[in-house]
Amino acid sequence: MARAYGNTAGLKPALMRRLERLGARKAAPEFVITPELARELAAVSREAGRQVGLLIDRRGRVTTVVVGDREGIVIPVLPQTRVAGARLKGLRCVHTHLDPSGLSRDDLMDLACLRLDLMAALCVDRQGYPALLHAAHLVPGGRGGEPWRLLPPAHPAHLEPDFLANIAALEDEFARTGGAAHRAAAADRAILVSVSTAPRAVADRSLDELAELARTAGVEVVGRAAQRRRKVNPRLLMGRGKVGELMLMALERDANILIFDQELNPSQVRSITDHTDMRVIDRTQLILDIFAARAKSREGKLQVEMAQLKYLMPRLAARDDSLSRLTGGIGARGPGETRLEIDRRRIKDRMAMLSARLRQVSRQRHERRRRRERKQVPQVSLVGYTNAGKSTLLNALTGSAVTAENRLFATLDPTSRRLRVPRDIEVIISDTVGFISRLPDDLVQAFMATLEELHEADLLVHVIDGANPAAGEQKAAVERILAELGLRATPVLPVLNKTDLLAPDEVRRLAAEFGALPVSALSGEGLVELSERIGEWLVRLSPPHACPEGG
Repeated sequence: MARAYGNTAGLKPALMRRLERLGARKAAPEFVITPELARELAAVSREAGRQVGLLIDRRGRVTTVVVGDREGIVIPVLPQTRVAGARLKGLRCVHTHLDPSGLSRDDLMDLACLRLDLMAALCVDRQGYPALLHAAHLVPGGRGGEPWRLLPPAHPAHLEPDFLANIAALEDEFARTGGAAHRAAAADRAILVSVSTAPRAVADRSLDELAELARTAGVEVVGRAAQRRRKVNPRLLMGRGKVGELMLMALERDANILIFDQELNPSQVRSITDHTDMRVIDRTQLILDIFAARAKSREGKLQVEMAQLKYLMPRLAARDDSLSRLTGGIGARGPGETRLEIDRRRIKDRMAMLSARLRQVSRQRHERRRRRERKQVPQVSLVGYTNAGKSTLLNALTGSAVTAENRLFATLDPTSRRLRVPRDIEVIISDTVGFISRLPDDLVQAFMATLEELHEADLLVHVIDGANPAAGEQKAAVERILAELGLRATPVLPVLNKTDLLAPDEVRRLAAEFGALPVSALSGEGLVELSERIGEWLVRLSPPHACPEGG
């Protein structure tokens, strides 16, 4: 028996029993609603003076009874079922209107956001009898700019027994238009979302980077949606109309994840999940997932796990709404809260253990640095935006075979190699984790042991991706992060990489704009001059290290 949700305060016990009986009803599944059920629903609604709605599954069973006010109903959070991309929710909503109006805008938004099979409004006359039934269902691509189709009004006694056949045909149409038959091997299909106050060009470039992050994480991007607002909605970030458009795009393109370019707080994640019935992740979580998948060394895994736990801690309360319904009586702690406290304590204990291990890693690094300093070997660190070509440049300079891929964050674990540069100077050159704009603070803190290497460097070689249209913005982002790390005083040698992908005039323009040395790690162009520049810098900077010179 389905219980009644919503605005039930003040209803007489007899009326509550009638509502409960509605929740125990079962109708012929091939009808939107049977005449008998429509009569009882209309009578209860008129007596209560409030809208009453029924959620009915495809077997004809009433799963939920919702009581609203005279103006509308609020559908409760629905179970996480039947949410594969091209499938509808498997539930239809039939609710009453106490005036002769048709479906409201809120009704249609609920239809789109919850992916219901059908939304129907049953008009109730003054005597409490059912009048016309107004209904709408979703359509692939929308008709006339709207993502739904309004059906001709009909009396419940004159409905055709074709509801299930129509819904099956509708899902087939969604599958065809969405290309579900062409589903790629990727398990996840995502729609990228940006809600920003920034100029459209800036938001588009950020979405391009988010698409690369998704590709690195093994997620197939099947759609993008950007909205520029003067003020971001604190709950959903966007308007409910835009949420409806997202849901239709997800249906048509068989998507199961929404990836937001902005960082979401726990309340926003929960609100968007409740409205869309889809998995929701933000830019920070996506980056953390990439790091977790790509960290290979023991140190890297420790750092990533620490960042993930810091990200998870404030989101525990929003993880499972079922726990909130298990609290005890007045002044008592219920089992849901107890479980939450246990999870928090376990996370705190794990974080304390990880902190101890990371301190040990930091001490080991410090000891290795001291040994290098005693040998008076200069240190050079490659820094730059992710995928700027640092690992490829390290391989080209030292003849090593460090993993280098055309993906963001291909290298997480720092790698050091010996390099002999002109003037017969031997240096240690290190490749570090790439930076990215809006790098999560927790991730920076977790990787602090790795980034300590930068503080010991005698020279930073800033590798700039000359082939990226946003090279200037990326350069500024790296410089900002270096300043935040307290590295303003460390000398920096700018290097313009990937010049083999640029025209000669463009190479000269960018090199002059950035004050950078043009090189190509792939073709080898400019590498000899880069080695000479590194040697010149180190000689100029001596001391701290007595750089041996020869021939």
